[in-house]
Amino acid sequence: MENSEHFGRLTDRMQAFREEVLDEKPYIDAQRAILATQAYRENQNQPRVMVRALMLKKILENMTIYIEDQSLLAGNQASKNRNAPIFPEYTMKFVMDELDLFEKRDGDVFYITEETKQQLREIAPFWENNNLRARGEALLPDEVSVFMETGVFGMEGKLNAGDAHLAVNYERLLKEGLKGYEERAEKLRASLDLTDPDAIDQNVFYKAVQTAIDAVHGFALRYSRLAAELAEKEHDPSRRKELKEMSRICAKMPYEPASSFHEAVQSVWFIQLVLQIESNGHSLSYGRFDQYMYPYFMHDLQNERITKAQALELLTCLWIKTLTINKVRSQAHTLSSAGSPMYQNVTIGGQTVDHRDAVNELSFLVLQSVAQTRLTQPNLTVRWHHNLNKKFMDECIEVMRLGFGMPALNNDEVIIPSFIKWGVKEEDAYNYSAIGCVETAVPGKWGYRCTGMSYINFPRVLLCAMNDGVDLTSGKRFTKGHGYFKDMTSYAQLMNAWDQTVREMTRYSVIVENAIDKASERDVPDILCSTLTDDCLGRGKTIKEGGAVYDFISGLQVGIANMADSLAAIKKLVFDEKKITPAQLWDAILDNFSSPASRKIQDMLIYDAPKYGNDDDAVDRLVVDAYDSYLDEIRKYHNTRYGRGPIGGIRYGGTSSISANVGQGMGTWATPDGRKAWEPLAEGCSPAHNADKNGPTAVFKSVAKLPTEKITGGVLLNQKMTPSMLAKPENRQKLEMLIAGFFNRLHGYHVQYNIVSRETLLDAQAHPEKHKDLIVRVAGYSAFFNVLSKKTQDDIIGRTEQSL
Repeated sequence: MENSEHFGRLTDRMQAFREEVLDEKPYIDAQRAILATQAYRENQNQPRVMVRALMLKKILENMTIYIEDQSLLAGNQASKNRNAPIFPEYTMKFVMDELDLFEKRDGDVFYITEETKQQLREIAPFWENNNLRARGEALLPDEVSVFMETGVFGMEGKLNAGDAHLAVNYERLLKEGLKGYEERAEKLRASLDLTDPDAIDQNVFYKAVQTAIDAVHGFALRYSRLAAELAEKEHDPSRRKELKEMSRICAKMPYEPASSFHEAVQSVWFIQLVLQIESNGHSLSYGRFDQYMYPYFMHDLQNERITKAQALELLTCLWIKTLTINKVRSQAHTLSSAGSPMYQNVTIGGQTVDHRDAVNELSFLVLQSVAQTRLTQPNLTVRWHHNLNKKFMDECIEVMRLGFGMPALNNDEVIIPSFIKWGVKEEDAYNYSAIGCVETAVPGKWGYRCTGMSYINFPRVLLCAMNDGVDLTSGKRFTKGHGYFKDMTSYAQLMNAWDQTVREMTRYSVIVENAIDKASERDVPDILCSTLTDDCLGRGKTIKEGGAVYDFISGLQVGIANMADSLAAIKKLVFDEKKITPAQLWDAILDNFSSPASRKIQDMLIYDAPKYGNDDDAVDRLVVDAYDSYLDEIRKYHNTRYGRGPIGGIRYGGTSSISANVGQGMGTWATPDGRKAWEPLAEGCSPAHNADKNGPTAVFKSVAKLPTEKITGGVLLNQKMTPSMLAKPENRQKLEMLIAGFFNRLHGYHVQYNIVSRETLLDAQAHPEKHKDLIVRVAGYSAFFNVLSKKTQDDIIGRTEQSL
């Protein structure tokens, strides 16, 4: 690619480090599971918050540690880079069920030794009916059992793992160190009136906080000693000096405040790492990295303590280390999170609290470092606003041209006012960051899962509404019946059935979410994560108990485009023009468009009906009306933290459906847009494949008609262009103007680009060995193309290639 040298190359050792990490086979790792089991067995009399703190301490004191030869940073998640630890306190069920299947998967393959299998078999009995999944399922009322049996709400990730989906207060951590949090916890504990019943729990919480901080401090000191030992054995004077400096820094960080850029990076890395040892929730993000790290970078630069080249190498090392973190999901869960993503988002750009452009020298350096490493982690997001530095935006386009799907762009002009409307203070709203994919929250002040709750599969719910409340896939009754489509005589009747059905399904989804949340609150509180989220310490509560300043959540609405196209086809061909009778359409759907007569109807649905993504008001209005039923209903239901401290405690919409469009499609029968059964649904809010015929501007206009202000959980738009399209400078400027128009005039929420040709993707399928480094944007994240299942690969290949 002609701009491959634009950002320079990795240093030799970082290039070697990168290749070493990428070449590692990901293995299932039992070490954490064994240590967690020991901690739980040893502390069965303790309150659960203390059990969790003591578990973290047991793990950090005894797990294998190492420092890679090329690394400038210390800290590892498992006994080997890219190994995936097991978290038995959440579940052992899928682990044991799939023990002999991890290596046989179509995508997201993990390897496992016979020794590891035996270690897991030995601890499994202790965890039977003694984990989050078991207790969460026990809390679920009978009326939602049908939804768990059919997996319609996609709760695998919530039952098998922690929550995360947040960024902790890294800015405060760097200023105060863990020592500051420890001192605050001690003062708060000493001030408790233990005759107050609430103080009993708060007292234990503060003890747990102190235990967790002590565990992290001890963990860092282990690396300090290791680095000193390695330095004594090192023959290269330059590396010996680096190891001695690493030893000094690890003895200090993250317990003490940071006083240099290197110290700040090491401190952030230690915390990012330990939070994912404590809990395996993904979408744990770095927040506004270029803002809170900037003072340390500039201080060192101005005082000649560091050069830009040294800072750049340190950043590239951080991103390679970030990739070493891994997570194994159940086979079912991989269908919605294909490519083993961790969604560790880094946000740069945007505005300062006083509304100025926030781009600084470190913003450019982060861009350059991510461009040099070209990895799937971290997930890079740029906050766009109308006064964004022009040179910086030019550089963003250059990074896009490298073809690994970054950066994604989020729009300040929509997100900040939306937050303020929901009750977020202005200074906090201006400090938001991307979390995971395209969702957004205020770092260090927001509760878990600003998105990522249950799925609502719009096309599947529509089929249920058309079938008198019975799910077409499973044959089980989901909701009350509101008539059969084949008997309906007007579009209004269908929409009435939809409105009542989606509201009932939404209510059921809330019941499921609340039950799992309650189990999570009681069973697996995260002590370190709560410590570093304001104001859990001040309230003496974990995040799940209401400790965060803000707590808004959203589920994921899947199949937006399929819903639009289905409604448009029904309205036009069945009720307006009467070219197809309701019975004919329904029979064709039941037949999965297999017979000659059914295929003729399918052709009409595909070719004779208007499509979402073409700036057709009639089509776009249909999906907005349908979406409004869900958005109106979901606002009625509080989350489990409502009234317990945080601002918010409510739900809103979100279309950041990751790769769930593939998994959810595999559970959805044929739909009225002509899509056959089990095929993927459209992802995010993007148009269905090749349905968008009028170019990118028309796509933007259609997407902008969605009620974005009510979908604060993220409006995910994927676009695809060929590398040749952006080869000319004038086309790159056209793309910038197009994005500016979408964000500034149309008030779009988000957009991201796959810059890769169909031919390259097809060749990668046929010859994966030639495309080891090929990275694609799957949904709100990037993944190595070769690790994806064929179904997900095909879905990416089938996306429309836009031109300018």
